[in-house]
Amino acid sequence: MFFSEIHERIRFVFLISIVILVAIIIKVFYIQVFSYEKLNTLAENLWSRKLPIKADRGLIVDRNGEILATNITTVSLVVVPGQIANPEQVAKDLSSILNTNYQDMLQHVTKSTSIERVHPEGRQLSYDIAEKINNLHYDGVYLLKESKRYYPYETVLSHVLGYVGIDNQGLSGLELYYDKYLTGADGAIKYFSDGKGNKLELTEVYEAPTSGITLKLTIDMNLQLAIENELDNAFAKYNPDQGLIMAMNPKTGEILAMASRPTFNSNNYQKYSSEIINRNLPIWMTYEPGSTFKIITLSAALEEKTINLFEDTFHDSGAINVDGATIHCWKSGGHGTQTMLEVVENSCNPGFVAIGQTLGAEKLMGYINKYGFGSKTGIDLNGESSGILFDLNKMGPVELATTSFGQGISVTPIQQIRAVSAAINGGNLYTPYIVKSFLESETNSLIKEITPQVVGHPISDSTSKLVRYALESVVANGSGKNAYIENYRVGGKTGTAQKVQDGKYLDGNYILSFIGFLPANDPEIIVYVAIDNPKGVTQYGGVVSAPIAKSVLTSAIEILDIKPSTEGMPREYTWLDKKYLLIPNVEGLTKEEATKALKDFKVEYSGTGSKVIYQSPKSGYYAPMGEKIKLLLG
Repeated sequence: MFFSEIHERIRFVFLISIVILVAIIIKVFYIQVFSYEKLNTLAENLWSRKLPIKADRGLIVDRNGEILATNITTVSLVVVPGQIANPEQVAKDLSSILNTNYQDMLQHVTKSTSIERVHPEGRQLSYDIAEKINNLHYDGVYLLKESKRYYPYETVLSHVLGYVGIDNQGLSGLELYYDKYLTGADGAIKYFSDGKGNKLELTEVYEAPTSGITLKLTIDMNLQLAIENELDNAFAKYNPDQGLIMAMNPKTGEILAMASRPTFNSNNYQKYSSEIINRNLPIWMTYEPGSTFKIITLSAALEEKTINLFEDTFHDSGAINVDGATIHCWKSGGHGTQTMLEVVENSCNPGFVAIGQTLGAEKLMGYINKYGFGSKTGIDLNGESSGILFDLNKMGPVELATTSFGQGISVTPIQQIRAVSAAINGGNLYTPYIVKSFLESETNSLIKEITPQVVGHPISDSTSKLVRYALESVVANGSGKNAYIENYRVGGKTGTAQKVQDGKYLDGNYILSFIGFLPANDPEIIVYVAIDNPKGVTQYGGVVSAPIAKSVLTSAIEILDIKPSTEGMPREYTWLDKKYLLIPNVEGLTKEEATKALKDFKVEYSGTGSKVIYQSPKSGYYAPMGEKIKLLLG
């Protein structure tokens, strides 16, 4: 019995020992096989150090590859306190070179940390300062590569591009909106040190940084420079409070150019007030649109078939009474009896009140909502406003009347250009966008491409054709004549909106606008111009903004390679205008017959023979009276 109990105890102890041994073996196996890398990394981190190398931020380029935002290489000061033998002397020399406080520098070089970045006084140093520090040859003092954001065009496109902080983090514009794409992965120089931080003579490991993704924009820099130039000219000529110009592809929603004034230099944004650098007017500014909004009312009435452009008439006496309120026409005494097409050409407010009344508040507001007013467009920029609309339940006859011609409501320029694009492109409402594609930084290979996004269909294609016809007639025969371009089909609408302050309209203070597009039959570009309170000029959109839009569209003809047309509406000229005449076809005529047919032009002959075999310019196009026409005889 006694020996049996002893044997049992021995077997029990032996079994427990076996279990413990197996557990130890399993644990050792787990550590060696499964936890090796983790534990090795932890151990390595106890005696390894990293000197950070900042990654380059991704480039921003225009649709043709022109660089709009890039990086320049600078250096920054980093110290390893454990390696500094004489901190007082090091702090003294560094503070002298950097022209900074000695005590602050002493705190940096004696701080209880493995690596200390000297910030901000040691960041993005000039070459001369960096060379002075390098010549000290102090242990524990390092100069590391750092990239600094640089905008080659300085003030151009500044509100769209935005700017970055000292750590290359996006703070506004595309730099902020796409910060996670533009930010690269930092690298490092890895070295080994003892417990006191002294560098060991072991191999250094270089971990290369990875640059951020390149953003390719929808912006055409040639067109951007053209609108920037026009804004500069407008400010020099009229001294307005502020102004903006936008250009967009109405068939896709791609922003081709966008600028506003006042502007700032993205390289030195710290020198400007927050009111300037944070207000991108095309997406932030809200205002009463005025007569350019009549395009929306017109398209709604045409879609609902409540008016006929050519058969319906309206008699304008100069004013219209709506529920006790008198609404005046800009023309004293009115326009008399007009067709609805002439109401559009003349931008007649009483006429548009009548058009709005044919729709009623519910239908008109329904179309306004379909066009996206009252909500953000979704453009890929921060700071977009929504605008303000009347509450349908609170809309009476007067609110309906004023809304019909763009007064009493508040919109943004980006909402306006998007809505009019839908009215002229066949009825497709697009989400506007600025980034066209994402490219790999090293190879420029395509990562992702943005495609146009249709978010609504406010009107039909047949209605859109009528709208285009009416707006081409506005430029040829109506208030938009100053935007007419001979041999090209231009459509558009003027706007003169009285500004509001503290609930009251300001006397003699207007936002003058024009929205125009070409070719009118198949638009490739739409341009919106708004000039706020120009000085020393008659305050009408057709006088101030239409000529600016004409200049932009003229530049776009060459930039976008838009071909001339012989099918546009002829312009009605006044005695003040420089007259353009249609060039007749004289090929096949005798010299005498050709001279008679071209009596309003200068004729230059070359060659010999009795008949004209070639003429330049060709027939069917318009040329100024007195223009030289070259004829070849043969």
